[in-house]
Amino acid sequence: MPAQRAQESIHNLPRLEEKPPVKPPRYISTFRPSVKCDAEKNKAQWKTMGPAKVAVPSPKKFLQKHSKEPKLPARKKEQDSKKLPALSVPRRTDHPVMGIQSKKNFINTNAVAAITGLPKKPQPIYVDRRQGDKYLLETSGLVPKYIKKKDYGVTPKYIAQRNEEMKRAQEEYEASILEHLKKRAMKRLSDEERTSLLQGLKKNWEEVYREFQGLSVEIDTIPKKMYKEKLELQMKQLEHDIEVIEKHKVIYIANE
Repeated sequence: MPAQRAQESIHNLPRLEEKPPVKPPRYISTFRPSVKCDAEKNKAQWKTMGPAKVAVPSPKKFLQKHSKEPKLPARKKEQDSKKLPALSVPRRTDHPVMGIQSKKNFINTNAVAAITGLPKKPQPIYVDRRQGDKYLLETSGLVPKYIKKKDYGVTPKYIAQRNEEMKRAQEEYEASILEHLKKRAMKRLSDEERTSLLQGLKKNWEEVYREFQGLSVEIDTIPKKMYKEKLELQMKQLEHDIEVIEKHKVIYIANE
């Protein structure tokens, strides 16, 4: 008779031995002894309040009143013996110079100066109200002072200088372009050649347009449709070329 098997249960499972995790060895720096030695050396000097070799202040030299206030240097005797600066006000003991008289007749001198002198020009004024309020005319803006200046209407020097610089830069740019075109073997189209080329393009456009006008009204086959599209493309290309040549007066072409 076969042996009866015990029913499988979680309580019948064998227990596994738990192994504690192995910790890696602790890192210890190779410089630890030297650092520890240096720290102990530095601490030994400062175990008391301040360095041991510092002299302790004497109790007799305590802080006194007004001892930290700035003191002026002692005055020398040489400064006392110096003379005082001369005063602008006369002293009580000073006496004015007496007995000096002038023979000039101030009345006659003033009369002659008043007779022979030019009369004073009155300041120009203007009145803006009927009550008679007067104002200076020079500062009113009614006098045309600006347009009577010597440099009125003259181009400033900085603008003339700037125009010259722009002209010089344009000439240099054109010279560089011409040199570049010469290097690339470009040829400038003359006015006569440009005119003849323009006339030829217009003549070709007229011929193509005449052929386009000669097409039938009803285009019902594929060849007719393709021919019409071809004529339209030719006319569009000729119109583009004519517009480019009319727009640009200077044209360069590559030498073959």
